[in-house]
Amino acid sequence: MSTSTIVWIVVVVIVVIALAAIIAGFAHRRRLESKRSTAQSIREETTTSGAEQIAQTRVEAQEAEARAARARLEAERAESQAADAHRGSQVEEAKYEDRLREADRVDPDVDHRAEDYQPLRPTDGDRRA
Repeated sequence: MSTSTIVWIVVVVIVVIALAAIIAGFAHRRRLESKRSTAQSIREETTTSGAEQIAQTRVEAQEAEARAARARLEAERAESQAADAHRGSQVEEAKYEDRLREADRVDPDVDHRAEDYQPLRPTDGDRRA
């Protein structure tokens, strides 16, 4: 093989390698651009739909918190009403027992000073001491 043939082969190999490198560079750049474009599309989609979704879920959360607050308030009111009713019941029972004790004090047949004294209720029958 002559020197000029070897030089041409080396030149051709260098040109082929250079072309392969250039083609690989373009392909790499094209992949990067494709990825950038895809990333930008995702960002735009996320910005549009994500912001709306976030706003909607925030509103739903605030509504749920408001419902919970109303339920707590209603429960507190119900507990207060129950406590008031219980106190009212105790007052009525005390009044009832006071009237029975008064009747027993007036009744000469009832020993209201005995140690085991209990007010005589009309439903207890006749248990005078």
